[in-house]
Amino acid sequence: MQPFRRTQRLALSIQEEISLILQRGLKDPRIGLVTVTGVDLSPDLRHAKVYVSVLGTKRESEASLAALEHAAGWIRRELGQRIRVKFLPELAFRIDTSQEYGSRIDRLLDEIQEP
Repeated sequence: MQPFRRTQRLALSIQEEISLILQRGLKDPRIGLVTVTGVDLSPDLRHAKVYVSVLGTKRESEASLAALEHAAGWIRRELGQRIRVKFLPELAFRIDTSQEYGSRIDRLLDEIQEP
């Protein structure tokens, strides 16, 4: 049970630090309003999927994702200065679609309830 707890703590630390890096450190104009919604770490802690939510159109979110992927090395280096672990995971950014999915379910439920 201990390794699972460590993985969760590390994932939360990575999520918080990447959020701060994006707010304060990254000055790329292609990146819009981005929120880090979660981090999934591989069991060996070598790879991290960073889920982000981007405010804007699909085109803007794709541009933001491309800019984040381009800056992944720099973000990883900044993260390495803030979090001390033996191996810092490789970062892969993904668009989090859970909010869109939830709002779609809400709309469908509203349609069912209306006579």
